[in-house]
Amino acid sequence: MNVDLARQQWQDGTRRVEDARGDRARYERLTGQVDVVVAGLRKRVGQVFTLAELADAYDGADDWARELLDDADPEGPPAAEAGTVADAAFHVYARGATDYRP
Repeated sequence: MNVDLARQQWQDGTRRVEDARGDRARYERLTGQVDVVVAGLRKRVGQVFTLAELADAYDGADDWARELLDDADPEGPPAAEAGTVADAAFHVYARGATDYRP
C-alpha cells in the first residue's frame, strides 16, 4: 500500500477515535482496543521498522485486528469498529518508524 495513503487513513482513524470523546464509555472502549492492536503490531512488525514496512502490514489489518479484539474480550460483543481502531493503532505505532516524520 502507498505510504502516504496509508498514513492519511491512519490519521483519519485517530480523528474518529478522538471524535468519540463526548461518549466516555465508547471512547474508553476504543482507546483500550487501540492498545490491544498496538500490542499486536509490536508482535507482528517488531520494534524496528520503516513506514513502508508498516504500510505492508496494513494490508488485511481490519481482519486480524478484529480477531485480536474478539480474542481479547471473548465474552463481549464483536468489535464493531475494528477498522477505526486498527487505523488509530497504526497511527500510534507509526511514530516509532525509523523514517517517521510528522
